[in-house]
Amino acid sequence: MKLETQRLILREMTQADYPALAAILQDEQTMYAYEGAFSDEETQVWLDRQLERYRQLGYGLWAVVLKETGQMIGQCGLTLQRWKDREVLEVGYLLNRAYWHRGYATEAAIACRDYAFGALGAEAVCSIIRDTNTASQNVARRNGMHLADDGYIKHHRGVDMPHMLFQVERAHTI
Repeated sequence: MKLETQRLILREMTQADYPALAAILQDEQTMYAYEGAFSDEETQVWLDRQLERYRQLGYGLWAVVLKETGQMIGQCGLTLQRWKDREVLEVGYLLNRAYWHRGYATEAAIACRDYAFGALGAEAVCSIIRDTNTASQNVARRNGMHLADDGYIKHHRGVDMPHMLFQVERAHTI
């Protein structure tokens, strides 16, 4: 699986991507929405989860690679996530802090949205975002999404975290 945009390649991660992934998941500032940086073990579990998603579903969070340098700068892709009493197809994104504010997250998220509608035939895609994560909310809006629901509390690391559901329907992107 490989998606290309003007500046990016999105591809399946491999074990060789662990150092680049760790640079993201083990950065306190990047991981503020997750209540802090991941350990080595948590990072490996995260990577293993993506590898399993590729095998089971054919998609997951993919490596975001700069075409210009071949460097992995983040991850973006599709996952099935629980929202209240249902399962939704989510576009998720998380980039190395050194590459924030350059439009890469939006560019990758749009490619994933279009893949979900075109290749997977999805009727809608969502992004589930912590209520304090304004930057991710802005990416969702640039991806054509609107606030569709809120008031869902996720519990992680002993913290109650309110989340919002942003959504775009296929009919609104054609």
